[in-house]
Amino acid sequence: MEKLTKDQTGSFCSYLSEGCRLCQQGAKMVLFVTGLCPKNCFYCPLSNERRGKDIIFANERPVKSDEDLLKEAELMDALGTGITGGEPLLKVERVVYYIRLLKASFGKSHHIHLYTSLAPDRWTLEKLAKAGLDEIRFHPPQSVWGELRHSPYSAALQNAKELGMETGIEIPSLEGAEKVAAFAEEMGIFLNLNELEFSDNNSEALLESGFSLESDTSCAAAGSCVHAENAYRACKRIHFCSSTYKDAVQLRKRFQRIAKNTAREFDEITEDGTLIYGVINGGDQTLAEEILREVEVPDELFEVKEGKIEVAWWVLEDLKDGLKEELEPFGTKLFIIERHPFEDGLLVELIPL
Repeated sequence: MEKLTKDQTGSFCSYLSEGCRLCQQGAKMVLFVTGLCPKNCFYCPLSNERRGKDIIFANERPVKSDEDLLKEAELMDALGTGITGGEPLLKVERVVYYIRLLKASFGKSHHIHLYTSLAPDRWTLEKLAKAGLDEIRFHPPQSVWGELRHSPYSAALQNAKELGMETGIEIPSLEGAEKVAAFAEEMGIFLNLNELEFSDNNSEALLESGFSLESDTSCAAAGSCVHAENAYRACKRIHFCSSTYKDAVQLRKRFQRIAKNTAREFDEITEDGTLIYGVINGGDQTLAEEILREVEVPDELFEVKEGKIEVAWWVLEDLKDGLKEELEPFGTKLFIIERHPFEDGLLVELIPL
């Protein structure tokens, strides 16, 4: 048995693929290449905004052009990309194109891994390998976990290995995971197990299947980690990623990388990688800008946008009484916000002044 390492979030591993190592650093861009998928996994957390729609996102940025994709990678200093969906291989030519684009733009060292629930033929895998795919993770449905040796996934895994891609299986930590672990050991590949999580889109299905929340403060499904503990004894190269780790470490580090490169002079970057700044919203924006200039607020501490002025939160806090007196009659609102470090990123908190 390989040495097992654990952390305070409940994650443990005896092996980390290169893709996982970069994810732990928050250095992987997530490339969502399509929301289309032929499977209907009851635990799928994909949002209604993406499910069943042939749309593309780089992290949270909609991709309408190559420039959108490359800009997002540059903003976070991405050292690699994880390609996901939906089912990416329903759009295999698109996947191949993006692999080549990313490798040409950032070099061969830009590590790319891909998730697929399919068992592609050798010809498809050859196309992916030739394009430069570094790592592939197969996601067989739970219904075949006990018969993987006699399923198309066996040949697909063997072909991927022979073509030089780092090869593994990635599944949620559910009943039967120990059977997948034994199969992975037999095939000489790695196994990633993800703690099952409740989301807005899968909670009803999980409850109907008999799952419950681990606690009132967690979105993890009770008992999911137990199946991972049973599985690790059967596989030398295994990694269990807890729900807490994904939220508290991976996502935060990715946010921090993005925030570092996107924050303006007046944005405060929090420990979670979110941004805090003030907003002078609506009303007489010309008057609002005149007031800021009259009191000699430096240009680098505010930005004029359509219908609003974004400003250092501490500046807005200091000036709020005078600004409210001058601007509230015109319908202007003052507030401080915290949001994710993307263009129009998710609002975390809004504090009216």
